[in-house]
Amino acid sequence: MRRTVEASEATAEASAADLESAKLSAQAQLAEDYFLLRAQDAQVRLLNDTVAAYERSLQLTRNQYAVGVVGRADVAQAETQLKSTQAQAIDATVQRAQLEHAIAILIGKPPAEFSLAAETVPTVFPVIPVELPSELLERRPDIAAAERRAAAANAQIGVAESAFFPSLTLSATGGFQSSVLSQLFSLPSRYWSLGPALAQIIFDAGLRRAQTAQAIATYDENVANYRQTVLTGFQEVEDNLAALKILEQEAAVQDEAVKAARESLAIVLNQYRAGTANYLAVVVIQAAALNNERTAISILGRRLTASVALIKALGGGWKEAPAAAADGEPGRRG
Repeated sequence: MRRTVEASEATAEASAADLESAKLSAQAQLAEDYFLLRAQDAQVRLLNDTVAAYERSLQLTRNQYAVGVVGRADVAQAETQLKSTQAQAIDATVQRAQLEHAIAILIGKPPAEFSLAAETVPTVFPVIPVELPSELLERRPDIAAAERRAAAANAQIGVAESAFFPSLTLSATGGFQSSVLSQLFSLPSRYWSLGPALAQIIFDAGLRRAQTAQAIATYDENVANYRQTVLTGFQEVEDNLAALKILEQEAAVQDEAVKAARESLAIVLNQYRAGTANYLAVVVIQAAALNNERTAISILGRRLTASVALIKALGGGWKEAPAAAADGEPGRRG
């Protein structure tokens, strides 16, 4: 009975941990969608600003064509580039709308009744400690759930093994009536002497031994799942720590590329106005500048989502005390 209660309590705790795991996943998904939405806001804003710049370039090209400085081909190139960028700006709003709808569903609102005004993408990242103790993973609800299932399976071994010992009630006649034996035979409970009763329990075609072996195998499976869940947790933490470090370096390099592209664009536009560069050179540099700007925003969005993923991998962050969890690896007890 004690081991049955122990197994039931561990199973209940595992279910509670599953609920917390679902909550953490939903919260992380909400944060990730929000940051992706803000990154998409930046993409839309960039494309709209670029469209405005291309409209000015088109007007400049038309003016130069009117006075015979450039040919019709330059005007056609400017128009093509403008329309292409306008299409990209429109397309960017599709993903924004989808992210907005996803956020609405996560907070329990119909998409038609929910909207978020465009805002600047956040650029502040959490300050990660130099060293993160592995004990932080104990707060992860999926790890806690896996450990509790291993504990429940461990208790079930004791339940299975206790079936070898029948519950006996001694009578005044010197015999006994067994509640366990009543489950072994189709006839009503009978009085047996001590010897035959134990013989019936021992020679039961291996049922109890098979049940015990099954309980042990189930325990081993749950322990393996527990270990794998812990290893997966370590991998997710390491993956996102590496991602944040590498993306920070990439962002710094990409920012330099953006600056260089802007400077190059300013130079070639001045050359075009002076008549020393053709419009094809302008188109090439403008496209390169836009691509570098969009890449920089994409990297920023990846850094934000990696921060969310790291916090999720640590079970909610690194500042609060870890939730109660098992001490060490569950040990099997009979």
